[in-house]
Amino acid sequence: MSRSADRSAQGAALSRAVWDVLATQGLERLTVRSVAAAAGCTTGLVMHRFPNRRALLLHARQLLHEVTLARVEALEAAAPTIRAALRAILLQGMSIDEQNRQEAVVWLGFLASAISDDELIAEHRRNNHSWRARVERLTAAAAPDWAPARVSSVALALIAMAEGAAALGAADPAAFPATQQVEMLDAALIAFGLF
Repeated sequence: MSRSADRSAQGAALSRAVWDVLATQGLERLTVRSVAAAAGCTTGLVMHRFPNRRALLLHARQLLHEVTLARVEALEAAAPTIRAALRAILLQGMSIDEQNRQEAVVWLGFLASAISDDELIAEHRRNNHSWRARVERLTAAAAPDWAPARVSSVALALIAMAEGAAALGAADPAAFPATQQVEMLDAALIAFGLF
């Protein structure tokens, strides 16, 4: 194997380890040592790529953005209608399966750390602004007669509902099962005349 391929494989293994530790062990246990253990490598190798916990968190958030962006773009492209696309992308952001639940845990862990860190909160805001713009664009396309203020308000309400369900479902899946989350989303879309 070439040196660059080996480096790429190491990077992918470290990325998986960062994600796995944060998603399964929580924010408190995300350390260089725990990532090294999860990746089966030395702490020195981890520190070469991620010199501190902050770098681990930033990487986890960037991975989350990349993964969800690719999925959202695929869902939007495959949807038969604009309204179906809006529903699909909101649904994928809720805690309706293990992957989404883990993503919600990563998102919450990052947000908890980002509040007091200017660089981390800037990354969070940049990604959230992109998410909001997508939901607003799809909402506007699904309801072309609406005024921009209504589009913005409804999109924000849908985002808040989906992200709230993701957080609650991640923390207590038994109390917020996937079926109820789907029903809640559909009820909101019906109430807004978008389903």
